[in-house]
Amino acid sequence: MLREETAASPDRRAAALAGLKAYQQAPRARKKRPAPTRFKVGRARLRDYGGSGRNVIFVPSLINPPFILDLAPQNSLLRWCSEQGLHPYLLDWGEPSPADRAMDVTAHVERILLPLIARFDEPPLLVGYCLGGTLALSAAAAGGVAGLALIATPWHFTGFGDGRAAIDGLWQAAKPACEAMGLVPMEVLQTGFWRLDPARTISKYEAFGRMEPGSPAWNGFIALEDWANAGAPLPYAAGRQLFEDFVGDDLTGKGGWIVAGRTVDPHALPCPAVEFVSLSDRIVPKESAADLTDRRDLGAGHVGMIVGGRSKVQLWEPLADWLKHA
Repeated sequence: MLREETAASPDRRAAALAGLKAYQQAPRARKKRPAPTRFKVGRARLRDYGGSGRNVIFVPSLINPPFILDLAPQNSLLRWCSEQGLHPYLLDWGEPSPADRAMDVTAHVERILLPLIARFDEPPLLVGYCLGGTLALSAAAAGGVAGLALIATPWHFTGFGDGRAAIDGLWQAAKPACEAMGLVPMEVLQTGFWRLDPARTISKYEAFGRMEPGSPAWNGFIALEDWANAGAPLPYAAGRQLFEDFVGDDLTGKGGWIVAGRTVDPHALPCPAVEFVSLSDRIVPKESAADLTDRRDLGAGHVGMIVGGRSKVQLWEPLADWLKHA
């Protein structure tokens, strides 16, 4: 990809490689201790961020680590919510092993998310981010939830347009090895993310090489890239269902996804629901949104709406206000 994007400019190639080397060699602070566990189901943990007020379970994607919602002490949606009259919890999906190979996306809802919801004395609120929103929506459809907020959530996978063919090509190439391992490694998924915007993938490392070491921008880049380049593998069945049934056949958008014995219909939820959609999202196109009646369109990107400079104004504050009044 680097060769393709910089074929006409050896200087750009050298700059990108220099930026990549600087990123790889940059010192990292000691990893912070995760929030304490309130409940656990199998390998999954529900981490307690404290606070008073309504209980809110934040459901991250199965792809990439959950700490994007708690990226840094000064840039944490979860810690901020705990100071706003809410009691947030973060679902940490844990790390699957080959023994989990048969656990598909549906099973993550039925065997992890729904049992955790049932541990609360009062129905909690759910907030789902990215693919985590897809799972949260299906859990809300099963009942037992006080309200649902979706953030950059894919539902109509036909909205990925021409990108579906590229994703299918990536999956078909990786499928035999993934089936043999019983897992879909993060490297397979990350390759797909890079291909969504190869020019930006190269240019961001060029820009990093020019940043002042130790500056806020430099530290912010490292924190975000470490998140983007990390993550547990998916169980093979979850990868197969995601790539073939969701992206390939649009199972959710066609109304064919059955969870806990019920067909999941985003327009017939038994609880209040709101959807925050990025109009400039390169990872989850706006055309793939569930298009709930209460839909809030934002200008920030897929990650920027969570940790960007204007995230508090654009997303955090309206989200917290909705959660307190749902």
